[in-house]
Formats: sequence, structure tokens, C-alpha cells
Amino acid sequence: MTAESNPAENVTESRPSTTAEESHPVAASEMSEDQALALLQRPEVSAEILVSLARNPSLVSSRKVAMALTMHPRTPRHVSVPMLRRLFTFDLMRVALTPAVAADIKRMAEEQLLNRPESLSLGERTSLARRASGRVAAALLQDTGPRILSTALDNARLVEAYVVTALMKPDASESLFEAVSGHPKWSLRRDVQIALLRSEKTPLERAVELARNFSADFLREIVPESRCAALIQATNPSTTGASE
Repeated sequence: MTAESNPAENVTESRPSTTAEESHPVAASEMSEDQALALLQRPEVSAEILVSLARNPSLVSSRKVAMALTMHPRTPRHVSVPMLRRLFTFDLMRVALTPAVAADIKRMAEEQLLNRPESLSLGERTSLARRASGRVAAALLQDTGPRILSTALDNARLVEAYVVTALMKPDASESLFEAVSGHPKWSLRRDVQIALLRSEKTPLERAVELARNFSADFLREIVPESRCAALIQATNPSTTGASE
């Protein structure tokens, strides 16, 4: 006779997974900062709970909670976008540079940064020029301070296209042309050299050095007429008057 099997041994108990809401029974309106931060560490927390946290004034007044809400992948855009305006400059920079943050949120963080340079101290602008994205560093090339310019030009995220664009702007400062033309990296790039030669704001002695990398015919096409002859004579004496 076969022994009766124990039903308890054959029945697999179905246990629903614990949700973020169940593991945090405290209502968002009653949470402490530490409880909210612990909840925001969980990637599976629902959008509804994140919205509830955002509606708690005492929580969102916390810099850490505001940052965590903004950067959480499930935070709805109608919450995270306004939250960006609450963040300090370096918090915005962190948002812009964190790979896990959604691309549109990172871009909006950069927009907020680009709207603030004039109100920032020299130290803040310098740190921003050193650590921010290439797009923000490029915006800081409009600054006239030598320290800001040199720091922005040394930013590892800055790309050649941004430097050329900054040089081509009608209101680009002479300080920028001086800084770029003397920079050990950017002054060697062909497109940057061309942008420098197109402007009379580039120091003449540096323009002469750059002109040596191009033919006289090419220089006639890109260099302003007022200094073209001088550059060609300085770099290719034998071609002086050849085009006349």
C-alpha cells in the first residue's frame, strides 16, 4: 500500500513579491528624510510613490531627496523637470554627468547650467569649466576671464567643433583668440587654425606661425584682406606680389 503523500510537501506556496509600497508602509507624507532616501535607492519603486514623495514639501526641501528624485529613472517628467530648478549648480552638474540619468534630463540640467554663469562666482565658474560637460564648457568660452578660458579649454569633454563654433561667433572676445591660439592642443587642430586665421582678433605673431601650415593661395581665400599680404610675406616671401 502506497503511503499517502503529505499535501503540505507537494503544494508550492505562491508568495507574491514584496513591492516597494509594502516594504515601506509609512505614508509619503509621514516619511523622514532617511526613509525617503532608502526608498529612492530602489529602482522598482512606482511612479505613484515618487509623485507622493514630491508632494511632501518637507522632503523635497532636502537637497539629497530632491537630487534622488530628479535622478530616479521612474520619476515622471512633470516631477523631475521642475525639480531641476531647485538644485544647486554642482548638483545640476552631477545630474548632467551621471551616465544612468535619462538623456533628456541631462540635457535640461545643462540648460539650467547655461542659464546661470553670470550669477556664479569666479570659483564656481572655474569648477564648472573644469568638470562640466563639453557643451557647458563651450558656453563658458564666452567668458573673458583668462582663468575661465584656460580651464574650459582644458576640459576633457570639450570637442573641436565647439571650439570652432565659439571662435566663429561675431562677439567672440579677443581673449578667446589669444587663449586658443596659444593652447598646446587646440592650436594644432587644422579647423581651429583656419578659424583663428579668419579673424583679426588672433594675435599677429600667432597668426604668422599658423599661416606657415597653409599655402599662399589658401591664405588668400581665408585671411582678412587687411592682414593677408603681411602674413603671406612673413611666411612665403618669394610669393609676395605673385597674385598681382
